[in-house]
Amino acid sequence: MLWIDWIAIISAVLLIVAVLLQSSEDNIQDAFSGEKSELFKNKKIRGMELFLTRASIVLSIIMIVSVVLSNNIR
Repeated sequence: MLWIDWIAIISAVLLIVAVLLQSSEDNIQDAFSGEKSELFKNKKIRGMELFLTRASIVLSIIMIVSVVLSNNIR
């Protein structure tokens, strides 16, 4: 196993944790009924939610790049 494989595995695990820690304010029932849809409402995210959003973006980019590099090296 190469070091790039370890980076891909660690970033994937951290990405899963970051996504699971994010809170969801949407109700699944509203998604199917169409009631009270706040999907397109502009809400400013702050604090820990902003950090988790940015962390998930960075971790996903790191994971994608490391997987592509890992496949091209072999």
